[in-house]
Order: sequence, then C-alpha cells, then structure tokens
Amino acid sequence: MLDKIFTAIFGSQNDRDVKKLLPVVQAVNEKESWAKSLKDEDFPKQTQLFKERFSNGESLDDILPEAFALCREAAFRVRGERAYDVQIMGSINLHKGRITEMKTGEGKTLVAVAPAYLNSLTGKGVHIVTVNDYLAGRDADTMGRVFAFLGCSVGAILSNMDNDARKNAYNCDITYGTNNEFGFD
Repeated sequence: MLDKIFTAIFGSQNDRDVKKLLPVVQAVNEKESWAKSLKDEDFPKQTQLFKERFSNGESLDDILPEAFALCREAAFRVRGERAYDVQIMGSINLHKGRITEMKTGEGKTLVAVAPAYLNSLTGKGVHIVTVNDYLAGRDADTMGRVFAFLGCSVGAILSNMDNDARKNAYNCDITYGTNNEFGFD
C-alpha cells in the first residue's frame, strides 16, 4: 500500500530515471545544429579537440553533449541513421555503466556507438561485447565506418584469428568481440 502511495506521488523508479536523463538529452539536442554545421573533414579534428579537452582535465560528462551530437550526425552522414532521443537515453545509460534493455530492432548497435566513442577519447580503448562472431564482425564493419568518419580505429576479435591479428584489433580505439574471446584473451 505504501509503495503505491509513493509511486503515485514520486513516480516509478523508471519515471525518475527518465526524468534525470531528459536534461542531458536536451543538451545533446542543443548541440545538434553545431554538429550539422561541420564539414566532413572537421569530424576527426573535433575528436582530437575532445581528446585534448579530456587530457586538460575536462570530464567525459562535460564533453558528452557535444560528443553524442557529433556521433549522431556522423551516423546520419555515414549510414543515414539518426539516433532518436530514447536511443540517446540508452547511450547515456551505457556510458554511466548501467544496463540498457532493448528488444530486437530497437537499435542496440547504434546505441552503443556514442558511449563507445566518448569513452575512447580517454585513449584506453573500448570493448563492445556481442553474443557471437557474426555480430562482432558485422557491427565492427557497419559501425566501423561511423567511427572511422570520427577519426577512430575499429577492430574485431573473432574466434578464428591468429595472435597478430588479435593484437592489431586490441590496439584499436574500439574493439568488438564476444565474451568468450575477451574472457580467454
């Protein structure tokens, strides 16, 4: 009974979580016209500027609105896909280390691009875990073009790779693979 009263007054946990994300989504949306105004050759340059800002003490959260807007525009230019606000919310959740549950066809592959890009700015490399080699290869190929447009390198760890190929993939800014491959490497 008490739970129902609290939910009626304050909303569900999901409602409160979404409410917290809305200002960040709005900040991303406010940067969209800036990203649209950039020339194609400006995207890798902007990535370098973000890396410099991070190394000069700005946090990834400070850079997030611009970086996500840049990713959204890069995906649109390269693949014709523009992330919806709800997908940006999923991207924010992933960046914050939270789980984002999405059904088949809701754009998980696209949702992973912005947080992977943002976290790659640290220079530490980002691993995106998929469920099988097919998806690791497919996603590295399809979204790799978006990352390349942004000036980032992408690799994939597949079960049939030799050690040299694995090392090359791990040296990329963003590496796709399965939990088995990452876990046993």
